[in-house]
Amino acid sequence: MAQKSKIEWTESTWNPVTGCTKISDGCKNCYAERMALRLKAAGSPNYANGFQVTLHEHALEIPLRWKQPRTIFVNSMSDLFHKDVPFDFISKVFDVMCRASQHRFQILTKRSERLLELNDRLTWPGNVWMGVTVENAECTFRIDHLRETDAAIKFISFEPLLGLIPNIDLEGIDWVIVGGESGPKARRMEPEWATNIRDQSLAAGVPFFFKQWGGVNKKKNGSILDGRKWNQLPRKSKINHERKTTIGQCAGLFL
Repeated sequence: MAQKSKIEWTESTWNPVTGCTKISDGCKNCYAERMALRLKAAGSPNYANGFQVTLHEHALEIPLRWKQPRTIFVNSMSDLFHKDVPFDFISKVFDVMCRASQHRFQILTKRSERLLELNDRLTWPGNVWMGVTVENAECTFRIDHLRETDAAIKFISFEPLLGLIPNIDLEGIDWVIVGGESGPKARRMEPEWATNIRDQSLAAGVPFFFKQWGGVNKKKNGSILDGRKWNQLPRKSKINHERKTTIGQCAGLFL
């Protein structure tokens, strides 16, 4: 339920929830669904339900056993804010992230409505980065929901990027990631879609990370955009504030 990650913008994954359902065009060729079904066929007990939403209580405290600080992508195989994940379980995930203050946690959701609905009921430690996936112009409303949350660092993953997205409001956003779809049925990402978001990010002073071109052979296609790598991260002034803020926010929860 936890492992080192090959995802370029994180270090490890932690999956206290697995499984999901499709809600928008970006879900069409879901890599997590393909992987979950392969793991089920291989006999993995954590994927006995395939890609049905499944809660894994036994995996909740895994980050507490990791003493060396690391950046952790939460639920790479699911969506923490799926309607079938009870609020009590989401609270347990946040409780662990509070206690594991040595780590940095990254959460991505397409279910921004529920994220915003639950925002005021959650304690947001400084070591939690909250993001939304925006695959096309029809999904930019998720950015507005994200902006209203109390997350210390807010980011957008434009992956898989499926179209041109002009006039993005990046106010209050700390980080932008762009990536093309990968896998056997990958849809093509046009270069101007990626460079347009890059240019909007730079104009707004928001760090930009270009993950990949994607495609059937993503390694061959690489991650060079306009002749260079783009591996920018949120500003150090924000990142350095995380641990102090996390300890202060969470201290009262464990008395």
